Amino acid sequence: MATSRLTTCLEAGTFVLPDAGRILLMNPQADTDLAALPRDRCHAVQGFRPDFDALRARGFECAPAPEGRYAASIVFLPRARDRAFADVALANAITDGVVMIDGQKTDGIEPMLKHLRARLTLDGQVSKAHGKAFWFPASDILSDWASAGPAPNADGWITAPGVFSADAVDPASALLAETLPAKLGAAVADFGAGWGYLAARVLEREGIDTLHLVEADHAALDCARSNITDPRARFHWADVPTWVFPERLDTVVMNPPFHTSRKADPDLGRAFIAAAAGALKPGGHLWLVANRHLPYEATLNDLFAQVSEAAGSSKFKVLHAQRPSRARR
Repeated sequence: MATSRLTTCLEAGTFVLPDAGRILLMNPQADTDLAALPRDRCHAVQGFRPDFDALRARGFECAPAPEGRYAASIVFLPRARDRAFADVALANAITDGVVMIDGQKTDGIEPMLKHLRARLTLDGQVSKAHGKAFWFPASDILSDWASAGPAPNADGWITAPGVFSADAVDPASALLAETLPAKLGAAVADFGAGWGYLAARVLEREGIDTLHLVEADHAALDCARSNITDPRARFHWADVPTWVFPERLDTVVMNPPFHTSRKADPDLGRAFIAAAAGALKPGGHLWLVANRHLPYEATLNDLFAQVSEAAGSSKFKVLHAQRPSRARR
C-alpha cells in the first residue's frame, strides 16, 4: 500500500488532528492508507458492502451513514459530482474542527478545490500521486450544498446523488425489462438491483412468489425500498459474489457493473455470472444485459449449457443462459 497524501501530511505535522473526539472517515476504500490515524477514534462511513466489510476486518468501526458529531472529518472524494458536493457539505455540517478533502484528479479534486477556494480559506494543501488533499475549519458556509436526500428523478423514481443512473432509467435496464418473458418462475433475484427499476418490472411478471434484490450500495438499496413496496420483495445489502442465497432460484436477472473507479473491469460481470450459476436451480435461467463490447459470452458458455442473444442494439446486448453446468464453490 503506497503512502497516501493523508499519511504524508500527518507525519510531516502539516495536518493536525485534535487530541480527542471521534474522527469521521467518509468513503474510505478497502485499500485506503489509514495507518497513521488513531484507529480507536475513527468512524468509517462506507455505503459499499465490499469496502465496508474490508474496513471492519481491518479493525475500524464502520457504518453506512454518519452518526452524531465529529471532532474532525476526512472526506475521500467520490467519483459522482453530486454525491461529492453532498458529502463535503454533510461532513462540514457535522464537524466541530478541521475537515480534510482528499481525491484524485480523475475524481474531480481540482474542481472541488476551485469551488471551495471561492467560499472559504484553506489551512493547507498537498499535491501527490496525481491527486490533492486540502483542509479547512468547519463552518456553516456550505449549507446550500447539502443534499435534500432521496428524491424523484425525471422518470418519477426515488433516487439519491451518486447512485447508478440516478437521473433517469438506464436504457440497458429498460431493454432487458422489455425482453424478459412473461413467466420467470417463483423464486427470482435481481443481482445488482440498484434503486429498483428492473426489480419493479420483474414483479409485473406472472407467478413470482419471491424477488431478492441484492445490492452492494446501501444508498441505492434504500431507494429501492422506497420504490418497491411489494411484499414479495426481499432486500439484501450484500456483495453479489459473496451473497449467501436463502433458496435456489428459478431466474436471475442482472445489469452487472463493470467499473472499478474509472477503469473498465469485465471481471466484475464475470463474478456476477458465476454467482448466478451457483445460485440457480439445475434448470434455471439467467437474463443479462451488457454493453455490446463486454466479453461475457465465454464465461456464460463455460458455466451454462445453452447461451443465446435474445435482443440487442448497437450499444447493448441481452444474453439468455439456461441450465447452469457448474455451481459456484
